[in-house]
Amino acid sequence: MIRTLQQGLRAGAVLIALALLAFFFEAATARAQVLRAPDLILTGVLTGAAHETYTEVAFKAPEGTQRLTVDFSYTGKEQKSVIDLGLRDPDRFRGWSGGNKSRFTVAEADATPSYLAGPLKAGTWKLILGAPNIRKDARAEYVAKIWFDPISAPFTGFVEAPSAAGERWWRGDLHMHTGHSDGSCLSRKGAKVPCPVFKTLEAAVARGLDFVAVTDHNTTSHFEALRELAPYFDDLLVMPGREITTFYGHANLFGPTAFVDFQLGGPRAPTFADIQTQAERAGGLLSINHPGLPSGELCMGCGWTAPSTDYSRVQAIEVINGGLADGPLSGLAFWGARLDEGRRITAIGGSDNHDASLDPAKAPAIGVPTTVVRAPDLSQSAILLAIRQGHVFLDVAGTRDRVLEVHADDGAAQAQMGDVLAVPAGRKVKVQVRVAGVPGGRVVLSGDGAKLATPGDLALVGPDQTLSFDLVADGQARWLRVDVRDASGKLALLGNPIYLRP
Repeated sequence: MIRTLQQGLRAGAVLIALALLAFFFEAATARAQVLRAPDLILTGVLTGAAHETYTEVAFKAPEGTQRLTVDFSYTGKEQKSVIDLGLRDPDRFRGWSGGNKSRFTVAEADATPSYLAGPLKAGTWKLILGAPNIRKDARAEYVAKIWFDPISAPFTGFVEAPSAAGERWWRGDLHMHTGHSDGSCLSRKGAKVPCPVFKTLEAAVARGLDFVAVTDHNTTSHFEALRELAPYFDDLLVMPGREITTFYGHANLFGPTAFVDFQLGGPRAPTFADIQTQAERAGGLLSINHPGLPSGELCMGCGWTAPSTDYSRVQAIEVINGGLADGPLSGLAFWGARLDEGRRITAIGGSDNHDASLDPAKAPAIGVPTTVVRAPDLSQSAILLAIRQGHVFLDVAGTRDRVLEVHADDGAAQAQMGDVLAVPAGRKVKVQVRVAGVPGGRVVLSGDGAKLATPGDLALVGPDQTLSFDLVADGQARWLRVDVRDASGKLALLGNPIYLRP
């Protein structure tokens, strides 16, 4: 017995160490684009002779560059020296920010306002330095730091600093459409028009959300609008997404801005594995959307029928789409089947909103459902990493205050939703469940791990209540999910599993 306990303690310690290493490695990788040293540094001096002239500083962009970032600074401002900034690629003018920006990025799908998105051709590029004022006896020393990033480089988001700091539950919507695909709303005169991106972000803020991913169909054109709007909506984390819409199913891709093909079955993407490879190369998180929907004339390819899908390469499944939380059209059965196969795939939700002006109390209004993510800060890298880890629950009605927290403790290690708890046969595990905002409801257990539990009374009598129960591990790989149903029996909160492993 003592030896078994020691083995369990060692296994738990190793698991925790590996989890911590994985977390810090992924987080460090995701921020590498911002933290790493520049690939090229250009320096020079402009003197009074450059007053009211333009100087072009040439540099070479290597093959394979998908994102080019410039950080520019200069001295002499105390002498009223001014250096304006612009850019040319080997073939054309790419933008002019003058003196309003010291840092900018250009890529194929998006660019900092003032600059043009488009392919990044290898060859000689030029920084354009305009000098509207340099006094006759002045010197202005400049430094241009330049980064050349390939498609595989992590894209940390449209803003570099987290929108907010501190570990907590962050609330968001991961599936929305604008006028860049089939999203529409009423114009100021009342006509139905393609809905501009800013209306979606306004509605998300009004809903009280912390983050959103805008996921127009098979396009990246909305990324330029998102990049422009993100600094203004500084109380909302704006993430790039797109819905890869095929004849055999739809999948959201979160994180990168690089193009990923959607022509499943054609020469560019013969199999879904080819799309997965492109998504992985771009550093994206892939989620299968609304897999329980039927496919047909009313909804082209909406259900998931892609042959030979490798679910080990799928990070998430949209289990709740809009108001489809219960019943045969939800994704619960599809997701549950994957869990029974031994997969660890995170359940997420999305409104699939196509009209930002919808009544916020009705699905599929923005934020209905809400995907609630436990992360250390409100940044793209932190939110996507937490989704990969399964630190997520779904608030079906999209409230601002409902909470579901689940923790398992075997005396040697702890786990929360999405985590693995290594427990040998016969080990007792204590599970604690905190629920806020569903008085009169009931906690419900699901998964093959539920049969190991002795839950007792799981009724919720107060507005914020903590319940606990025990289970005894049987030495088999199991999963245990905790959900909450309201007083009428409807699903209110959907949890992600804790995975028991021998």
